[in-house]
Amino acid sequence: MKRVLISEIKNHMGKEVRINGWIHRIRKIGKIGFLLVRDRSGIVQCVVNTKEVEIKGLKLESVVEITGQSIENESCKTGIEIQVSTLIIISAVKEDLPIEINKESMDINLDVLLNNRVIGLRNPRINAVFKIQAALAQGFSQFLIQQGFTQIFTPKIVAEGTEGGTNLFTVKYFDKEAYLAQSPQFYKQMMVGAGYERVFEIGHVYRAESHDTKRHLNEYVSMDLEMGFIENEFEIMELETQLLRYMLQYVGKTCASELELLDTNIPVIPAEIPRLKLSEAIQLLGTQYGKENLEGDLDPEGEVLISKYIKEKYDSDFVFLTHYPQSKRPMYTMPAESWETHSFDLIFRGLEITTGGQRIHQYEQLKDNMVKHGLDPNKFEGYLSVFKFGMPPHGGLAIGLERITAMLLGFDNVREATLFPRDKSRLIP
Repeated sequence: MKRVLISEIKNHMGKEVRINGWIHRIRKIGKIGFLLVRDRSGIVQCVVNTKEVEIKGLKLESVVEITGQSIENESCKTGIEIQVSTLIIISAVKEDLPIEINKESMDINLDVLLNNRVIGLRNPRINAVFKIQAALAQGFSQFLIQQGFTQIFTPKIVAEGTEGGTNLFTVKYFDKEAYLAQSPQFYKQMMVGAGYERVFEIGHVYRAESHDTKRHLNEYVSMDLEMGFIENEFEIMELETQLLRYMLQYVGKTCASELELLDTNIPVIPAEIPRLKLSEAIQLLGTQYGKENLEGDLDPEGEVLISKYIKEKYDSDFVFLTHYPQSKRPMYTMPAESWETHSFDLIFRGLEITTGGQRIHQYEQLKDNMVKHGLDPNKFEGYLSVFKFGMPPHGGLAIGLERITAMLLGFDNVREATLFPRDKSRLIP
């Protein structure tokens, strides 16, 4: 008999079905046993006559095969149950579980949860997090493909750092020293110059920053895009507005049950996300909240406060901060008037999830800007030489997948939205 997913049992009512899954919960009343069985698609109640089918010694999370009659039962949460005729233990649990996973709320220490990550992922609520995350990434890809972008796959072992060799993880590469990539930035630009014009990548990036905060990871997933023939950075911001709207609508459409399970509502993207110059935001924080001594960027508290202000004034969960100073942006960022740049960050519910902007496309200007940032152009010849042979005006952005997931779901710590976190102290599992 072919296996039936639990979500498909409703299409086989009154028939004998075979399901495979994990024992989620066990309850026994007299000679009747009630088993909740879980597979990737859901949970179903299975009713066992213990005089006919042995369940003694059966432990939670054992992997089983169950055959039985599917019937309607309005008293069940799903309205369906299986009257069990046979139960086969495929893989028995030999020890007590290190954490309880069959509760709706996993109210345990985050480190304990992460130490037992694989077992914890069996909890439906935690499982739902990463289905939503996958949908965010898929929505990102689908929208950009519709807009004429080509997906690319770039190296993660590189000879030089994208941002001048700071915060790099060193790798022994045969008889040379190499680094883990901080960003696919150089390769994105090179692919624009190669004639693709519009490219994107979803991939891991690495930052050797000695942070130990709720918002930082040393390895995370970056959703990057780059596009040629732009007028200015505002085109990138308009594209991101449409992109985020599509991504969130896609999540709402494909993950309705997961969103309901996590009691999450999809935020509305306004026709135009509010925009503030960084200098204006800093001034506003001083006048509205008495927050002083911010120079060239916002600290975490500043991001939270500016989001609070924008939410109260414009009812938007998002705000673009623009015109960051040259001293706070990489050497490839297009300079603007005075000390500013044609760049932006996107803040979502108090956390920066995007950095983007227009890039320098003229060879001499890029070379000069490298020198201004204290870099040796000779070390970037493979990247820099592309600009000698005709590069269109271009720009792009990067969205942190874990950060946007965490803010969407209301998590306090980005590790909750990270499958297997890599931070200052965590290298396993």
